Amino acid sequence: MKLVIATSNPNKIREIREILPDFELLSAAEAGFSEDVEETGETFLENALIKARAVGEATRLPALADDSGLAVEALGGAPGVYSARYAKLFAPAGWTAGNNALLLQNLQGVENRRAWFVCAVALVYPDGRELTAEGRTYGRILTEERGKNGFGYDPLFFSDDLKKTFAEASEEEKNAVSHRGRALTALKNQL
Repeated sequence: MKLVIATSNPNKIREIREILPDFELLSAAEAGFSEDVEETGETFLENALIKARAVGEATRLPALADDSGLAVEALGGAPGVYSARYAKLFAPAGWTAGNNALLLQNLQGVENRRAWFVCAVALVYPDGRELTAEGRTYGRILTEERGKNGFGYDPLFFSDDLKKTFAEASEEEKNAVSHRGRALTALKNQL
């Protein structure tokens, strides 16, 4: 089955290709789609559907999108759907550090560091059919980064399953227990 991955994030494209090796997966750019799709949803699922519908409509191919992020219990679920732009949206004026630095700053002195990654995936067909799934993985936020692999919050997220950070894990280890891996496996089972 040929699918267009509705993202321009090379890390997500790589992970999705690794998790779904039996599919012919095109990046949005390879399918001729180069527009920015504004994520205006209030949930991960709404954002995944917005992206998949836009790319599917433009390319006339089945489109697969994910929206994912980190939720921290002590921060009321933040950064949540704003995970990719956390520092930009929530930092005090003049703050120029990245998302990980802001997360550590906001958790300074906080004992409860429970956190989970959430991934919602949506597959939208040209005929209007839609399949969706969600995956979660649980852990805690460390006080400093560990590991060189992965991307985003991976160096700070200590996985309950792996007993190490996602950035210390191999791609295979991470994909086996990650939110994205679980969501895509659930979607694949629907197919």
